[in-house]
Formats: sequence, C-alpha cells, structure tokens
Amino acid sequence: MADLLSAMFLVPVWPLDSATGDAQGRRMAEDEIDEVPKLPPDARLESLDKRLDRLQQEEARKTRNAQVDPNMRIAQVVIGYLIGGPLGGGLLGFGLDSLFGTKPWLTLVMLFLGFAVGIRSVLRISRNTPSQGSETKS
Repeated sequence: MADLLSAMFLVPVWPLDSATGDAQGRRMAEDEIDEVPKLPPDARLESLDKRLDRLQQEEARKTRNAQVDPNMRIAQVVIGYLIGGPLGGGLLGFGLDSLFGTKPWLTLVMLFLGFAVGIRSVLRISRNTPSQGSETKS
C-alpha cells in the first residue's frame, strides 16, 4: 500500500538523510580542514566584474536621465483630482440614494460636492510654487 501511495504522489519510500552531506561526505556548514590554498583569481571573473560595473554605471546613467518631469507629475495629480472627486462623490451619493430612497437627489448633490472638492484641490496645488511640487499643505 505504501509503495502504491508513494508512486502516486512521487514520494520516495526510503528515508532521505541529509546528514551525510555531498558526494564526498562533506557537510555544507563544516569547515574544510584540508582545503586547497587560495588560488589566484580567475581572469574570467575579473573580466565579468569589469563588465558588470560598466553595465551598472550605464544603467544608473539611463535611469538618472529618465526621471519624470515635475510638471507632468503635477498634471497627473490634477487630472486625478478632477476625475476622482466627482466620481467618488457620485458613487457615495448613489449609495446614499439607494439607502434612503431619495433617487436622484443625493447623487446629484454629492456629484457637485465631489466636483467642488476636486476644484478646491486643484486650486490648492496651483498656489504652490514649482519648487514645492505636488505637496499640499493641510
């Protein structure tokens, strides 16, 4: 029965003992006493290190040049406020309308309140200087 179950689930029947280590009987955590003296570094490894350093420097240069323009970031925030304010207000108004049965009045009121909050947020952003970015004061 155990053989059938192990064949079904591909589970080995024999006990796996990792205490014996690798093929030479060494364990990973043990220090090797008869270790070969340090060999000189391989030229291929040095070449690989140089290429890696050069590629990392090129990648850092590319990412430094690809930073987002602060004005573009502010434009994205403004669009988010102008879309999110009325959308959030409309959804909240729709939920309140269905809860209280006052369709469509709360939806319209909350939609206009959301639009007003979006405009207020845009005006607050526009008062900041460009050096302050999109950080707003509460």
